Amino acid sequence: MIFLRSGLYLLLATLCLPVFAGENGDWNGKRAAVVLTYDDSLNIHLDKVLPALDQREMKGTFYLTVNPTAFSSRMLEWREAAKNGHELGNHTLFHPCDGKKPNREWVSPDYDLSTYSVKRMVEEITLTNRILESVDGLEERTYAYTCGDTEAGQASFIKHIEPLFVGARGVANSMSKMGEVNLYNINAFFIFNHTAAQMIAEAERAYQEGALLVYLFHGVGGEHNLNIAEKEHTALLDYLKKNEDKYWITTMVEAARYAKKKQEN
Repeated sequence: MIFLRSGLYLLLATLCLPVFAGENGDWNGKRAAVVLTYDDSLNIHLDKVLPALDQREMKGTFYLTVNPTAFSSRMLEWREAAKNGHELGNHTLFHPCDGKKPNREWVSPDYDLSTYSVKRMVEEITLTNRILESVDGLEERTYAYTCGDTEAGQASFIKHIEPLFVGARGVANSMSKMGEVNLYNINAFFIFNHTAAQMIAEAERAYQEGALLVYLFHGVGGEHNLNIAEKEHTALLDYLKKNEDKYWITTMVEAARYAKKKQEN
């Protein structure tokens, strides 16, 4: 009788495993997914971030604005990054933002999204795709909304760019379970002066919830007013590397492809 009960408990536990996995998200065989994204084509990304990722055999997504010299004068290095499996994401030609929003006095009148047409915005994004393709040879990539803005001249351009990308990253400070992922406005945690402990806490919460966690970095050890200390960034990478059995650490394009496939099934 004891053996019969044990066998029954084992059978019930086995039958419950797929349900548990489905309820908590299935990210390429891992409980949660983590995407490391870096915005604005900074020299520090090539000089510090890429070597740190490569040393740990981890991949990141770099959202490139192609006008800055840190892109145009270092295209061969960005090409090498793409060859190593990092994603070169689209972050527009000139990084336009809506200058009418609060605390946007710094926005140049020439690149004020509130004065753009949707046509102009889509054309600039399309041209950026072509430039990036000339660097990495790839047609598929993701987009990151500049300043999180999704409108040009008070009209949404989201639907107009959907055919151009696998997905698009937003700036909503949250994470998403598989069935909740909005492929063309993917949530991301905005990192600014965070400690490693704070960032790791978010990763652990993503694991508990079976969610997609996207980190949004700018400066890492300098070069941008939205900055994080290099040692804190390094500590986060070390934690993620140590816990690779728990997290699928991938690029935004791979995560978006996977989520789209899962949502369609």
